[in-house]
Amino acid sequence: MALPHIEHVVETKNKELIVILQPNGGFELDWQAIVGKMDSSQLALQEAMYTRSMNNSAEFLLFLGFSQKSAAHSESFGYLIAIAAAFVKKLSLNPDVEVLREQTVIAIEDDDVELLLQQAPFINGAEYLDQSWIEQLWEKLNASFSQTIQSYEGTVEQFFAAMNPQLQLVGRVFFHLVESKKEEYPFSFLATYAAEVSKEGKSRHLPLKNALVEYGENSRKLLELLSTVNKASESSAFIAELVESGDIFHPIGLTTEEAYTFLKEIYLYEEAGIFCRIPKWWRSRANSLKLSVSVGDKQPSRLGFDALVDFNAELFLGGESLAVSEIKHLLAEAEGLVFIKGKWVEVNHEKLKEALKAYEQAQKLMKKSDISIVDAMRFQLSSESILDVSEEACELEVTNGEWLNSVIKGLTHPETIEPVASGDDFHASLRTYQERGVSWLHFMKSLGLGACLADDMGLGKTVQVIALLNFIRTKKHEKTLLIVPASLIGNWMSEIAKFAPSLKCYVYHPSENKQIEAHDSRVLEEHDLFITTYGMLLKYTWLKDITWDSLILDEAQAIKNPNTKQTKLVKQVKASYKIAMTGTPIENRLADLWSLFDFLNKGLLGSAKEFSGFTKRLKESPDGFAKLKQVVGPFILRRLKTDKTVISDLPEKIEMKTYAALTKKQVVLYNKLVNDLRIKIESSDGIERKGLVLASLMKLKQICNHPDQYLGQGFYAEEESGKYARLREICETIYEKRERVLIFTQFKEITESLHAFLEQIFQHKGLILHGETPVKKRKELVAEFQGQAYVPFMVLSIKAGGVGLNLTSANHVIHFDRWWNPAVENQATDRAFRIGQKKNVIVHKFITKGTIEEKIDLVIEDKTKLSQEIMPDVQESWITEMDNKQLMDLFKLQE
Repeated sequence: MALPHIEHVVETKNKELIVILQPNGGFELDWQAIVGKMDSSQLALQEAMYTRSMNNSAEFLLFLGFSQKSAAHSESFGYLIAIAAAFVKKLSLNPDVEVLREQTVIAIEDDDVELLLQQAPFINGAEYLDQSWIEQLWEKLNASFSQTIQSYEGTVEQFFAAMNPQLQLVGRVFFHLVESKKEEYPFSFLATYAAEVSKEGKSRHLPLKNALVEYGENSRKLLELLSTVNKASESSAFIAELVESGDIFHPIGLTTEEAYTFLKEIYLYEEAGIFCRIPKWWRSRANSLKLSVSVGDKQPSRLGFDALVDFNAELFLGGESLAVSEIKHLLAEAEGLVFIKGKWVEVNHEKLKEALKAYEQAQKLMKKSDISIVDAMRFQLSSESILDVSEEACELEVTNGEWLNSVIKGLTHPETIEPVASGDDFHASLRTYQERGVSWLHFMKSLGLGACLADDMGLGKTVQVIALLNFIRTKKHEKTLLIVPASLIGNWMSEIAKFAPSLKCYVYHPSENKQIEAHDSRVLEEHDLFITTYGMLLKYTWLKDITWDSLILDEAQAIKNPNTKQTKLVKQVKASYKIAMTGTPIENRLADLWSLFDFLNKGLLGSAKEFSGFTKRLKESPDGFAKLKQVVGPFILRRLKTDKTVISDLPEKIEMKTYAALTKKQVVLYNKLVNDLRIKIESSDGIERKGLVLASLMKLKQICNHPDQYLGQGFYAEEESGKYARLREICETIYEKRERVLIFTQFKEITESLHAFLEQIFQHKGLILHGETPVKKRKELVAEFQGQAYVPFMVLSIKAGGVGLNLTSANHVIHFDRWWNPAVENQATDRAFRIGQKKNVIVHKFITKGTIEEKIDLVIEDKTKLSQEIMPDVQESWITEMDNKQLMDLFKLQE
């Protein structure tokens, strides 16, 4: 396979490799921006990895298993390494791999799968990660090893040495330790070796003494067989004694002290290349110490963020509850293996002392006071530090009590929550998952807990929040502050007018209200919802002095950087209930997660310093990801278009109107053009009038796109176009999901500008296709867009790209400017929405508020209700048939 074109590889100085999961055990690699620059050696390593993956993805996967995970890798890339390394580890422990070679098949147990799933970090494409995904990736690893070793001329041992000298194959000798019923020798030891391989591909295990007969006492083969035993004896006096006495060749009984020595030295034997088969209770640590803490067994006297829940602690050894007196009695006894209540358990005085100390600390917490709900849920992450106990000393199990468990069950299973209505005068039929979303948001409000609504783009986050606010309005008067990017004001106003016209809304922004007074009590009393922007919050600082009933952030990724003035100011706004809306996933950026929850439920993830320490420990102990998900999961409602519970409720094509506001410069140009037209149209008629109208119509479209398109200038500054601002917000979310998008425009002259703008957002090169693109080149562009390398976007002129192309790699279509002929727009959309498309397609139709775009869209919508054949084939000619008054009403800017 050829390397990807260099244009598709982003500048990597400030980026790291991440993994994006795909269905059926598949994955892709891509680059993600990081803070600061990466070390040159780390960068070179990542670039080599990327190149290798693009050359041969199957061989690359096996190669990862022999590489070492380091701090230079992202969490998602480290996770891929961990899976591959688990395979290689099992491969190295197969005594028959040298004989079987390409016929070797390494099985994966359910326990292995469960552990790998628990260790999964926040990762892009996590919706595909399940047992089936792991098993299919495992199959690819088996196939990769088979294919690689078949063409390798040396031995498997030489292959391992070449791939990673620190890894070695397990020898053919096995050590067995089993329980015995003999009182004096309660354990038995036996050494075996793997003899010849059967037709079924499995070797027979024979006592090691048989090797004396098979090979002879002084043969080279016997020395090779015993090489791992000799290596183990160099670091273990216990094994050295067995070798010297000859007991290594015979089954022998072991005392509890000898068995304890054996069990503690297992790691030495395995490092020497000996596979150990021992009682399951030691491997699983079922005999270990455990401090069990339960929080929230009883319902608190009141609900809310500060509600207090109960707290209990118990000590267990070998699965049996122990009193403090029993622990102290064990401390007076000798260390080692002790048979208690029908089970063998390990008695280690240092561990017992530390566990007892942690238990006494827990007792003090219990006596001191109950803890808040947030503290109770945070306990999962910080229990070790709170109780001052190490993982090595004892297992610390934190469980939720009966009441708290029922609450979390409701939060993680919205279908179990008592449903709420959308309130009266609500003009929308919510889908089932949306109704559950409204109930979930209300349930969170009743608990006084902040909620993150993180549904996939296109699933209707806005309408769910509006339904909640409309329901609240019908019950009592509350004040809700909604903070949005300036470009979204129009969207919210349109959605509220459409779905909940009785919801009284006031906008703290000069585009809607010229004169805004601080603390206007009349305005506060007469309205339910107050909308402002992140930018205006810096100006209207008095908004943080009001205590709001609810505070809602749309595009909440705006506060992902905790150090900005904007983020700090948002977090100073006081509210009883908080909602964060975001379609941008949190995968691969744990720092964003902390800032989000510092807003929603302060203290849940500790301080920034505490959370930073926790994330650093995740590198060494990936099990912490399971705890982190357990803590934040109940506060995040994220439904994906791939969810089986959602997808049956969705159309295959979701069409959305995306409203943008005109900037000041656009407003000035728009009004001037309309005023000029008003004067000229009075003195024209016939073909001249028709040409004047069509020309003006085209110019107004250009102004709506960007002032520089109309003025013929080449700068195209983002802040001068409302559409460019909306395009960024939508495409940032598309990029976070590593999805692809088609952007259609009827103007060839703006395609280069859109391409350059989108390249900044996606940090990848995209493609352009218009009328001047040669036919041969078009085929190459389609193949490139549909190919393996991530090409996130293609900008197309609707005439050249609206028919005949198969672009099913995209599942987003943006109509940047409207053709106003639905048949033509649908044909363009069908470049993605066609046979071969495996995802739901989202169609974004851009409309500038108050302009001719919005007015004609309403005309088309009204006509659609009457007939499927909406407009004549000649696109905008019907507009020229209007009289002067109708025409000017259509053209003038609606304030």
